[in-house]
Parts: sequence; structure tokens; C-alpha cells
Amino acid sequence: MSRVREVLDELSRMADPSRLSGMARYGIATERAFGITVTQLRGYARTLGRDQELAAELWDSGVHEARLLATMVAEPALVTEVQVDAWIRDVDSWDLCDGLCGNLVDRTPFALDKVVEWTARDEEFVKRAGFALIAWMAVHRKDLNDECFEAFLPTIREGSTDERNYVKKAVNWALRQIGKRSEGLNRRSIETARDIQRMDSRAARWIATDALRELTSEPVQEHLRTTRRDGRGRSSRS
Repeated sequence: MSRVREVLDELSRMADPSRLSGMARYGIATERAFGITVTQLRGYARTLGRDQELAAELWDSGVHEARLLATMVAEPALVTEVQVDAWIRDVDSWDLCDGLCGNLVDRTPFALDKVVEWTARDEEFVKRAGFALIAWMAVHRKDLNDECFEAFLPTIREGSTDERNYVKKAVNWALRQIGKRSEGLNRRSIETARDIQRMDSRAARWIATDALRELTSEPVQEHLRTTRRDGRGRSSRS
């Protein structure tokens, strides 16, 4: 039996159809889903290890959880731009979009190029992916300096008038995550949010108001002060 067949059989054994209605309520496509939690998938992925060939075959199966698992076992150093471009075109759920970005694409050598490309696209989940990538890189990519993230702020401002739910939430997410990386980025993100708040757009006002609520909050400000005192802050010129 092939490895992909073994994995798909194991996913079938893990299936819990009682979860499907709850998934659907949260906007997750369930037409080809088993009802397996992300926590279960992460645990299973650790037993499989990185396997680029397996990842490609799991994605091709079309099963929702198999595709999520593919994002966890794919190898960032081996996956190609052609492959991730093909995968993002298949995405039909916000969770798969975010999993693809946060489990895989944000760690690839071409992640920054995908931000530029995908945030300029019109398809809802592709555009969401561009902003989700910004958010995930703000969390995961300690090797990138503040200037890199500051350069994303005009893109966030431009995307803030998109009224589509999955896009505006990702724009908001990206702005908030940038603003939590350092004190300097916090100030610039707050300035950007206030600029967005003045725009004649309901989506923009929601994005800005929600971001400002978090970025100006005492817990975030105290975390940034603590980070600076501990010497872990990032200089915008580093």
C-alpha cells in the first residue's frame, strides 16, 4: 500500500462526522471533510515528518483535512512557487488559506514575493492569503527587520477598503500583528490605523477601530516595554 493511501486511511479512521456541522457554522467547507481537529492533525503530522512527495499527493486527494495535513508535512525548502500558486487557487476555506500560509508559505524563500503578488490579486482567498502571510511572518520570521514590515503598511492601507469578510479580517490581522512586533512598529501601525479610520469605508473603519483597541491596550504596551527592557526589541534599522 502506498504511503498516501495509508495516511488517507488513517484520516478516515480519525473522522468524526459530528464535527462537520460546527465546522460549517464557522465558514469551513465541509463537502469533502472528515471532521478532524487541527490539534489532531498536528499530532499526526509530527509522526509523519517532512515529506514533500506525500504533501503533494495529500493535496491532490481533495480531502479538506488531507490538504491541511499537506501544509504541515510539506518541506518549505523544497516546495516551489508554481506549487503554492496551484494550491492557493484550490483553497475554498479560510482555515485552509491560513494553514497554507502559516504552516508553509511564510517559511519559504519566496514568501515576501507572494505577499506582493497575492495582495494585488482579486480572488477573495488569494487576497486573504497575501495579508495572512504578513500576519504569520510578523509572528514567525524573527530574521526580518522592522523596515520589512513597515513597508507593508501602505499595502494594508490600500487593502482596508475591501468589504469582503475574509479579506477585511486578514487585513486587520496583519495590521495588529505588525503593531505587536516592536515599539517602533506599534507607533507606525497606530498611525496607519488612524489614517485608515478616516477613510470613507465601513470596512476600513472596522479594521482601524478593532486594531486600535488592541494596539493601544495596556497589555500590548506593557509587553512591548518589557521586550525593550529585556533587550529583545527590534530596531527599525536592524
